[in-house]
Amino acid sequence: MSSSYKRKIQISVTLRNESEPAHRSSVNSLQYDKSTGRLFSAGSDSIIRIWNTSNNDIISNDIVSKRYIQSMEHHCDWVNDIVLCCNGQNLISASSDTTIKVWNAKQGFCMSTLRTHQDYVKALAYAKDVELVASAGFDQAIYLWDVGTLTKLTATNNTVTTSSLNGNKNSIYSLAMSSNANVICSGSTEKIIRIWDARCCQKIGKLKGHTDNVKSLLVSDDGSQIISASSDGSVKIWSVGQQRCIGTIQLHNEGVWALATNDNWTELYSGGKDKMIWKTNLRDFSDSLLILEEDNCIQKILFVEENGNKYLWTCGQSENIKRFKISTSNSSQLVFKNVSDNDDDDIGGESKNNISLQLETKHLLNNYNILQNNTNNDEGKKNPHLPPDIIIYGAPSIRQYVVLNDKRHIVTKDTENNVDVWDILQTRKIGQHGKVFIDEVVKKYNKRVYVPSWFSVDLKLGMLQIILDETDVFASWVTAKEAGLADKTQETKLNYGGIFLKSLFNRWVKSTMCYNENDDEMDDSNNQTIFQLPLHTTIILSESSGRPILRSCVKDVGNETESSILDDLMPTWAKEAIEKQVPPKFNKIPFALIPYSANLNSTNNNKNPKRERLSATEMLQVRKIMEHVLTKLIGGNDGTVNSNNSYNSNTYNPGNNSYSINSNYNTNSQGNKMITNSLFNNIENKIELYCNEQKLDPDMDLRSVKHFIWRQGGDVVIVYKQIR
Repeated sequence: MSSSYKRKIQISVTLRNESEPAHRSSVNSLQYDKSTGRLFSAGSDSIIRIWNTSNNDIISNDIVSKRYIQSMEHHCDWVNDIVLCCNGQNLISASSDTTIKVWNAKQGFCMSTLRTHQDYVKALAYAKDVELVASAGFDQAIYLWDVGTLTKLTATNNTVTTSSLNGNKNSIYSLAMSSNANVICSGSTEKIIRIWDARCCQKIGKLKGHTDNVKSLLVSDDGSQIISASSDGSVKIWSVGQQRCIGTIQLHNEGVWALATNDNWTELYSGGKDKMIWKTNLRDFSDSLLILEEDNCIQKILFVEENGNKYLWTCGQSENIKRFKISTSNSSQLVFKNVSDNDDDDIGGESKNNISLQLETKHLLNNYNILQNNTNNDEGKKNPHLPPDIIIYGAPSIRQYVVLNDKRHIVTKDTENNVDVWDILQTRKIGQHGKVFIDEVVKKYNKRVYVPSWFSVDLKLGMLQIILDETDVFASWVTAKEAGLADKTQETKLNYGGIFLKSLFNRWVKSTMCYNENDDEMDDSNNQTIFQLPLHTTIILSESSGRPILRSCVKDVGNETESSILDDLMPTWAKEAIEKQVPPKFNKIPFALIPYSANLNSTNNNKNPKRERLSATEMLQVRKIMEHVLTKLIGGNDGTVNSNNSYNSNTYNPGNNSYSINSNYNTNSQGNKMITNSLFNNIENKIELYCNEQKLDPDMDLRSVKHFIWRQGGDVVIVYKQIR
């Protein structure tokens, strides 16, 4: 099976808390189960959460004990949409990880995963009378799924047949379906609404009229009407039978992203980028009320009517979820009346009856010209602020990061301006600095050292995600001293990528077997450096495009099932480091040694200085170069220079912690060792090295010299000077 996976595979790791009871980024979709009072929310942090809303206590920040029930975790990217099916027994979710997942909504576990889509899955639609779900996304495809079949899928019975609807030419952002599936429609960046009969996959027609992306759609239960919302700022009501627009509502200043109606299809609620929610009477399109103003752009409106009360649940570009109790009359709301007659439209054409609205105030509004395109009336003196009766608070998300020079630590800043420090190798937070400037913390922790990048960072989930790729994962070699490992010989060479992979998959049976078989041969080297990572640390194997192949965690990689899957899917570059203990190769840097001369920089100096060209591993310390200069170029027997010298030209031996110049002073002879050690004592008082006229620190390594001081191509030129 492994031979079939020739695709480029990346490994990503999410640094997070074991329990994440609050959304850490925007909330994209909501579903409500009236029978249990449970609210389901889908977030951009890849997690679906379940909330208890039956407790109508006073607003509280303590969401863990008051509202939170559990998290449903299996997606690897934004969860864009969810629908409840089978009277609340099951939930279907759509994600930017290109998958659709079927959940047991009562117990909160994932039952199966559908991988039919080839790009982000953006929208779902549900026909409750026939238990049919439709999915659509950026791959321009619409698929139809029988919910009864989906809920019966198992590990062995994992084949499902789906129908598709063709015709879309652009990425699909919105989808809606009537309760018996006789009408399904899609909206896209094509600015056209396409209609099918889902029962026979037959095209019905297409509706033109919007001038921008169609972001939200609704279909009446009987399939006779469609309501659409667009980024062009308009809401349109369409007759499916006549295939024409029967009303255009221009209430919003900016794009309209969310729509909801009551069960009787008599009240329409719209919201979007302008943060306003409007109520429109669907029996009289001219009768509209400004219900409330939100704090953030609105992405989803959910209408709930129970116990004689009407509620609006809202979510959007915020980590918070709110519920508003609404009434049919509110003295602080605006009323707009239509003063023009409806004009007929051409079939499939744009509406000509853009409703002209005239402001009629029941309460003075302040600084709010809601219909600047439709009216110049500026009597308004005050915004309507309907307070929510429930707020489910989210948690801050990371929005800024700085990778420190040591390529092990990252400083982050979240949406509440908290600055923290993270240790990548340990996948945990190691410092909290509160609300300070991020540059101050970076300056405090940063060192003048250069370590090549061995990972990339993604913040799309609102949390730190570390991505490992075969092109650079083994690029960073450091000494035990630089890594701060006191239990290692200071000159022991360690590879950050190798350490990280072994730590992540330490519980994997292949890794364990390898250690057991080679215990007698293991030395104090990179191979035994393993960090005990938090067991909940999430591990994702995915294609380079971001399409996930496997989601697991440190705790589960040792399970029999997970271990078998990893054996098939693990990329070769990672498997060799984990299973075969193959050490990555060192990178080498060429450099030249030139003796100091007072006329070295003089243009009148016609003689080229004697130059020794060498190459060494990038981690070679300046101190080692000083030792070479002292023994070979200054203290040598004949003082001659060999232009073909090369440090450590042989393959790296993990057990050899020194860089051999040659056997003249790196020998097993105890006497020679004592002479050599004596010669190198206080070497700073005997030799000075310069690069670009800057004196070099003996503890700086060669790559740091090249990055911070040389800063150009070609051989690094180092000038040596003997101190008399």
